[in-house]
Amino acid sequence: MSGLVVVGGGFVREQLRAPLTLVLLVAIPAFFVLIFAGVLGEFSRALGGTLPVRSATAISAGWAAAFLSGTLAFFQVSSSRGADRRLAAAGLGAGRVALARIVAALLLGATVSAVAFTTLWLRSGIGHPLHAAVAILAFAAIYIGVGALLGAFVAGPLEGSLLVMLVFALDAFSGPQMTSSGGIGAFTPTLHAANLLIATGGGQGSPSGDWTSVAAVALGSLAVALAAFWFAARTRKA
Repeated sequence: MSGLVVVGGGFVREQLRAPLTLVLLVAIPAFFVLIFAGVLGEFSRALGGTLPVRSATAISAGWAAAFLSGTLAFFQVSSSRGADRRLAAAGLGAGRVALARIVAALLLGATVSAVAFTTLWLRSGIGHPLHAAVAILAFAAIYIGVGALLGAFVAGPLEGSLLVMLVFALDAFSGPQMTSSGGIGAFTPTLHAANLLIATGGGQGSPSGDWTSVAAVALGSLAVALAAFWFAARTRKA
């Protein structure tokens, strides 16, 4: 276990060693909560949706955590595939490399979620802080699965980044209360996490069904991410 923590910590440092990454960890949540929330609200009204302003602000914190966590998970796979295979071949094994990657992804996701949560709190306050924190972390966990899955099959950084952005855009702009008709919003992975944040933005509680669904989807996404990390790290036989 201590070995996994050490390797996972090394993976986190690898992701954060670029100063620009640290800047983006602060700048992107601020952008989403302060600016993207208004875009969501305008888009919702244009399509006949009913997303309130405070709920749009709350859900933007979730989208900030999702976008950053998904992008970082993608690059964890795509840019480190060779190094992970060498670690696996050196005796760590693909399974333990994958577990260390999950530890690193969750640490990064928790950091991103904390920054997004703090930005939201400073911007508009939070009616149910614990609910909001869990929902934002769920957004991060779900997109760790999305980013890692894309990274396992798409080698190019540009192509993969664009695919992460495409999934994010389709998910964000077809979510709950964004349009007058349900559309594909009923099938997006963040549907229930979005419902939690929308309720939090309105100062309301959430039904237990949403919490159960969020837990199931988040755990399923992390299982997908674990499989993707393992797939990328396993040694290819000649």
